Amino acid sequence: MNKNTEVKKAILIGGLCAIAYLSVYIARNILSAVSPQMIGVDGFTNEYIGEVSAVYLSFYAIGQLINGSIGDKIKSKYMMTFGLILAGVTNLLFPYLAKTPDTAKYIYGLTGFFLSMIYGPMTKVVAENMDLLYATRCSLGYTFSSYLGSPMAGVIAAFLSWQRAFSLSSAILFLMGITCFFMFIYFEKKGFIKYHQFDRPKSEKSGGIKLLIKRQIIKFTFVSVLTGVVRTTVVFWLPNYLAQYLGFTPNQSAGIFTAATLCISMTAFIAVFLYERLGHDMNKTILLVFSLSALFFFLVYLVKIPIVNIIFLVLAIMSSNAAATMLWSRYCTSLRDTGMVSGATGYLDFMSYMAASIASTLFANAVADIGWGNLILIWFGLMVVGVIVALPYEKFKKYIVKAE
Repeated sequence: MNKNTEVKKAILIGGLCAIAYLSVYIARNILSAVSPQMIGVDGFTNEYIGEVSAVYLSFYAIGQLINGSIGDKIKSKYMMTFGLILAGVTNLLFPYLAKTPDTAKYIYGLTGFFLSMIYGPMTKVVAENMDLLYATRCSLGYTFSSYLGSPMAGVIAAFLSWQRAFSLSSAILFLMGITCFFMFIYFEKKGFIKYHQFDRPKSEKSGGIKLLIKRQIIKFTFVSVLTGVVRTTVVFWLPNYLAQYLGFTPNQSAGIFTAATLCISMTAFIAVFLYERLGHDMNKTILLVFSLSALFFFLVYLVKIPIVNIIFLVLAIMSSNAAATMLWSRYCTSLRDTGMVSGATGYLDFMSYMAASIASTLFANAVADIGWGNLILIWFGLMVVGVIVALPYEKFKKYIVKAE
């Protein structure tokens, strides 16, 4: 396949994946975007919204672990199609069942489980059908989409009631599920997509956990957990932070949330820019951005002027998300030759969202118990842990050996 065909393939597959993943993130950010409206207008509580979010994230996390492994065996065409359509059904049911809170909570959790059928299989089909350069750029595209989903959800929340916002996001999921099915058929006929395309190096005699450990899966598990709390839970509570801590109205919070998350959506490109300037060194990039995130969260704690506070908070989230970009766009796609792209990606996503699920409940309770100010210090502490995890211990060992 010549270079022009490779580029065309990357654009078409990458474009479809980016749009499909955008629909996922619009749907999953709707609850966050409309939560001030649900709390301020219809009397829902922070605690209930936190419970719904936690159940969703738990179902999503468990689904990533299960569906990631299944995605190594079943074609991405079926995983993505059914995941999007079934998520559309449960997402549509949530507002209609809101009068029975417990039922609604678990129906919304199923939305998370079905949406977990998308990411691992999608990353696998990209990684196995493109050179690493194109695979990284494609994954960068849908990483950008994941950040863009938040401001788009904010726009929907600003113009529609929360019930209609859920209905619109469900319609988007239905449409994308159907589109993915027929586009995958087209790609298969054109020879753009083939399945189980990988060659393990001869030096790697076995796969499984040992191979993944050799590929730094433990280190990136910590990166996944820490960035998952920020990119999922902190962003989820951002509208309420704006309304309750900084004193903005629900409508103002929705507007600021849209603007803030639009800025955050540019993180993927900034992360790649830094990565290239640092000599394509993923570890240096992660260390730098975790350090910046810790600094900005500390400034969020110190500075109470609303506009400046928001700027520092956005920069803190962007810095943490830059580490997440390295994880999802660079590390996961580099696992092609292991034959476990979907499974490994699903595992990392599982760890990310389990951490986010626990954090969502804890943060909701912490606001009442310790206040927003102390919660900011917790966010700062998490990024300090990120710095510790990202330190180049292998280089330290080499220096020690040389000194001896």
